[in-house]
Amino acid sequence: MGRALIIGCGGVASVAIQKCCQNSEVFESICIASRTKSKCDALKEKLAGKTKTEIETAQVDAANVEELVALIKSYKPDVVLNLALPYQDLAIMDACLETKTHYIDTANYEPEDTAKFEYKWQWEYREKFEKAGITALLGSGFDPGVTGVFSAYALKHEFDEINYIDILDCNGGDHGYPFATNFNPEINIREVSAKGSYWEDGHWVETEPMEIKRVYNFEGVGEKEMYLLHHEEIESLALNMPGIKRIRFFMTFGQSYLTHLKCLENVGMTSIEPIIYEGREIVPLQFLKAVLPDPASLGSRTVGKTNIGCIFQGKKDGIEKKYYLYNICDHQECYKEVGSQAISYTTGVPAMIGAMLVMNGTWQKPGVYNIEEFDPDPFMEALNKWGLPWKESHEPVLVD
Repeated sequence: MGRALIIGCGGVASVAIQKCCQNSEVFESICIASRTKSKCDALKEKLAGKTKTEIETAQVDAANVEELVALIKSYKPDVVLNLALPYQDLAIMDACLETKTHYIDTANYEPEDTAKFEYKWQWEYREKFEKAGITALLGSGFDPGVTGVFSAYALKHEFDEINYIDILDCNGGDHGYPFATNFNPEINIREVSAKGSYWEDGHWVETEPMEIKRVYNFEGVGEKEMYLLHHEEIESLALNMPGIKRIRFFMTFGQSYLTHLKCLENVGMTSIEPIIYEGREIVPLQFLKAVLPDPASLGSRTVGKTNIGCIFQGKKDGIEKKYYLYNICDHQECYKEVGSQAISYTTGVPAMIGAMLVMNGTWQKPGVYNIEEFDPDPFMEALNKWGLPWKESHEPVLVD
């Protein structure tokens, strides 16, 4: 049906690429592009003879608009799936604008020198994409991504208005390391060490990092401690969910992770401010990333499950109700299928689905849109088909 240029070749990209190759009727051809072409070539070789999808590879600097434009003009994709770093979102969007190519990503842009998570930079492209007649789909991962689709689905089928959303992200997996991150260490630690915040009564309420803790009993995992974080989908859901009064995001962390993180913070290793070391400028957090285990290597040793979903409270026909949509994913099952742990899997599968829906025209609309602004039903159907079946409860335990 079409051609997709996939930028990035890390853990999430590896999953998304393999799912594209399972979906050859839609993805007739893909081009895997990364700064390190050898990684793309290795993945192409791994998939040789296992798919009808034609695979090309390319070297590209995802921060270089000229290089991106040249690659897009050469390969002529129907969509560009951005699975590079969030710092590179705007460069890739610029290249898509210049070549009039649809754009999909999984995480919002953030400046490399400031740990600030906002959609404002990408939302400023709305008019440009609309005039160009192309679609930009923002946040087609799990959170953001599936959590937005869950919200749109709940509003469409279960509520007249949603007043409260609690997004719960539980990773019950164990990789055996004293300290490691399940996705890009640089992005993970920036996110976790930033101040928390939630949306209530039309404004942001800011908290200290890890200030608010709750305990929740997750199906398939058990009782876990979870902490309130700022998360990007809160910003778009606050705009797109009518009647919303409060949105919070919670993520589980083990005590070993938190203890190590606090020690690293205390000695300056999580800083993004450059320092001079032996006459060279380095960023401590980037150095830390280099010495930590590669998240892509954790799959074989990670056991347990994830449970990620949304608890909704609102009204239907004037009556108060609550509703819970969630997915449970097994780390080892993911590894058997695509060689990754569940964190990469739960992001890579929705990335493929978002690209599919834009490419086949189901979700094409000129402009820049967050995922909850489209009809959720095709995405929900695809989740069940492509490895992330969802579950629901009409009597969930609420978070206080």
